[in-house]
Amino acid sequence: MNQRTQVAIIGAGPSGLLLGQLLHKAGIDNVIVERQSGDYVLGRIRAGILEQVTVDLLREAGVGERVGREGVVHHSIELVFAGTRHPIDVHGLTGGKVVTAYGQTELTKDLMEARAAAGLQTVYEAADVSLHGHDGDAPVVRYRKDGQSRELRCDFIAGCDGFHGVSRATVKDHVTEFERVYPFGWLGVLADVPPVSPHAIVYGNSERGFSLCSMRSMTRSRYYVQCPLDDKVEDWSDQRFWDELRRRLDPELAQKVVTGPSIEKSIAPLRSFVAEPLRFGRLFLAGDAGHIVPPTGAKGLNLAATDVKYLSSAFIEHYAERSDAGIDSYSQRCLRRIWKAERFSWWLTNLMHRFPDTDGFGQRVQEAELDYLVNSRAASTALAENYVGLPL
Repeated sequence: MNQRTQVAIIGAGPSGLLLGQLLHKAGIDNVIVERQSGDYVLGRIRAGILEQVTVDLLREAGVGERVGREGVVHHSIELVFAGTRHPIDVHGLTGGKVVTAYGQTELTKDLMEARAAAGLQTVYEAADVSLHGHDGDAPVVRYRKDGQSRELRCDFIAGCDGFHGVSRATVKDHVTEFERVYPFGWLGVLADVPPVSPHAIVYGNSERGFSLCSMRSMTRSRYYVQCPLDDKVEDWSDQRFWDELRRRLDPELAQKVVTGPSIEKSIAPLRSFVAEPLRFGRLFLAGDAGHIVPPTGAKGLNLAATDVKYLSSAFIEHYAERSDAGIDSYSQRCLRRIWKAERFSWWLTNLMHRFPDTDGFGQRVQEAELDYLVNSRAASTALAENYVGLPL
């Protein structure tokens, strides 16, 4: 069975769905091919902090109504170190910019519903997906569905299928990879309890390790503690987690933590990763297919969204203006922004976590830098500017 479209999108996560929505709004035909089921995609528990650029992009795509209504705006972040909490007025330091807490699951649901309402095609549970002809003028996506071999012919292929997807694997011999793997993980707990800090994200640095207090809504919280990579989820009862989280916060905040049964608990490794370039003829990598950041800076989903903004603009320019300037500059424009986000995430990770060689001296140096950070307007502004997202 053969089919034709203008842009074939590999992957039905947020970046693929957002790209499809932006292209649809511009009158560009697209089909999404996804190896998992829709329920599986929707069930992935991931990021939940959106930069202003991302929220604006959702509005541009026509799917910003619910995030505007239900998302919780954060005007500040709080840093805990040496047993004391210090607020950073992100809103004031950036001329009014904010971030919004809104779960990736909800964002994915909004995009899925918009795609279904528009009658756009998404092929779920596509097996044996393979990409061909991207180095020529007639790219083809081949896959199996319901036991039948199928071909999707297209003008361009957008690889939005993540770090382990077929898109990057297809061009792995032509990619230069840059990677840093961190010697610890994050134990994350999702619980239906009110957030300890309703309008700020709390980052904790302590001699016991890093902690993070975040949220998905006013009734659902997401908390993390740094843990060894060889820890198992089974090693961590809910009680052990809550006790450890409290030990890493300042005493006042620790008393405010509302505990409850976890509804999801997992340990995630941390890595920094960039693939260069991001364009291979008529195949383009976007989102986690091209880069990974440690979650410390809340940049992963937001970087994927800005990749998609650049890529959709390039395709719109190609079809509407018969210009390939955006296509030719896509990789360079994305990578310039990606490396700045990688730098910020790497810096914040190094500042807030306990490393194997973070002995007494290293801990005091971290605390000295944090003390400078919260008492210097220039240093606080640099943190705030990167946190809310650098301009496109």
